[in-house]
Amino acid sequence: MTTTRMRSAVAAVSLTALALGLSACGSGGDDDGGGSGETAAGGVTIDEAHSVGAMADFGVGTSFKATEPVDLGLMYRDHPNYPVKDDWSIFQHLEDDHGVTFDRTDVPLADWDNKKSLLIGSGEAPELIPVTYPGQETQFVSGGAILPVSDYLEYMPNFQDKVEKWGLQEELDTHRQDDGKLYILPGLREIPDVQYSVVIRDDLWKKAGVTEDPATWDEFREDLKKVQEANPDLDYAFTDRWTDTQPLGAMLQYMGPNFGATGGWGYDNTWFDADAGTFTFNGTSDGYKQMLETVHGMVEDKTFDPEITQSDDQAKQKFVSGKAAAISGNTQEITVYRQAFEDAGKDAPLRMLTLPAGPAGSNLMPSQLSSGLMISSKAAEDPHFKALLQYVDWQYFSDEGMEFAQWGVDGETFSKGGDGVRTLNDDIGWNAINPGAPKMLNTDFGYSNGVFLLANGSSQDLLESVMTDEVKEWTRAVLDTKEVLPVKPAAGLDEMELEQVSLLDTQLKDAVMAATAGFVTGQRSFDDWDAYVAEIDGLGATQLVDTFNTALARKEG
Repeated sequence: MTTTRMRSAVAAVSLTALALGLSACGSGGDDDGGGSGETAAGGVTIDEAHSVGAMADFGVGTSFKATEPVDLGLMYRDHPNYPVKDDWSIFQHLEDDHGVTFDRTDVPLADWDNKKSLLIGSGEAPELIPVTYPGQETQFVSGGAILPVSDYLEYMPNFQDKVEKWGLQEELDTHRQDDGKLYILPGLREIPDVQYSVVIRDDLWKKAGVTEDPATWDEFREDLKKVQEANPDLDYAFTDRWTDTQPLGAMLQYMGPNFGATGGWGYDNTWFDADAGTFTFNGTSDGYKQMLETVHGMVEDKTFDPEITQSDDQAKQKFVSGKAAAISGNTQEITVYRQAFEDAGKDAPLRMLTLPAGPAGSNLMPSQLSSGLMISSKAAEDPHFKALLQYVDWQYFSDEGMEFAQWGVDGETFSKGGDGVRTLNDDIGWNAINPGAPKMLNTDFGYSNGVFLLANGSSQDLLESVMTDEVKEWTRAVLDTKEVLPVKPAAGLDEMELEQVSLLDTQLKDAVMAATAGFVTGQRSFDDWDAYVAEIDGLGATQLVDTFNTALARKEG
């Protein structure tokens, strides 16, 4: 980790009903940080001594520019694909156009989570801590090192506006801690996040006479049989990747909601039964069992590669070499696959399947919050505290700030027509835009960078602006055919319950993941399911669920 001191080129609004809801739980009590008392809505007022550089008329649609230069502490995640450069355009414009520079603490991506924890735990974290996913903030709350940002949402009009317009209040509230406060500003999306599905060799599919996307996962299983039979050179119709941290991490994640469960990367030990209004244990549920039986059926058919611990490179090599006709992918990786086929001298038409339905319906998990940022509690002591909040609100949540972080500067990196269509300069590439261009939007300019753009969390227009027509059509097709499931409520665990749950959660998840691999590959028989359920219960599954339900009942009065 290195610390770099550098100069970077980087209407007042009334409280709405949303603001009242968001900040009503703010205490403004024992420690009012940089404030001088409570607002009428329960938030904390920031006094003049902590408003250096702040704008008097900052509001929705206002371009932030500090009234005097401000230098902000930034924990910077340094990605190896686009190593940070002090002379990037994004830093230059932030300084020249907005009066913002950074005292930057650079942390390599490989060390990001560990170093972030160490710096926060030691009280040495800079003011801004980006690339933090909702839920990751919980471990730091009790130490007092993270700012309860819900106390200060009065000063973040763009954030409030997006939450209200996009109907995100319910999902946002699930991240309130036991004290009723929010300690993270998540990225906000106008539409649910849909990226992952099965990528197929369309030529091999058509050779088997399969021209329509499967309506259900059972139909997909039958399609695999046809593809395998029509293409005898295949080892398996489907080989899969992303198994490095959990068995079939991507596949079980995108299958799960259609079975009334979560799986893979999205696995959670608890599932909320909306009809019953209670939490149940996910990893032993009927839905989870049905999902595993479906994948195991493909293995039994010898159409699905049982090597579910293979590396990504091994899986991709099988796909590109013609030993498999399908692999998990996403809206960015399909471009990578195409390039790999091109490099191998092969013409292979690829496409993503619209996600099939399952026994529980055709569903998506609620997913309109993405990677966000935390603010160090010590920021409230700085003279520029209000300016910091205004900058964050503009950069991460305003239409102008998000477009700047994604596309750069009109006339320098892209052009924007009168119809609103953005066109990247011909000599600049990003993802599937201008492949082979000599410069890259992130590597050479610092834009499209997760530090300043919350996992592309933004408006549908901005999200679609960087999509190819193919991806845009696929995304819309998925959203048109899927129903977003209800938001799982926050149980409202207190500190003691959180400690109890943390002791159980990891050991239960590890046991479920091990059993998942066994059931899918056939190393463990489904005749053994009842014994498995008993094993998981012996590790504390019932205790975990009871803790959640007790807390929920207390919260709901």
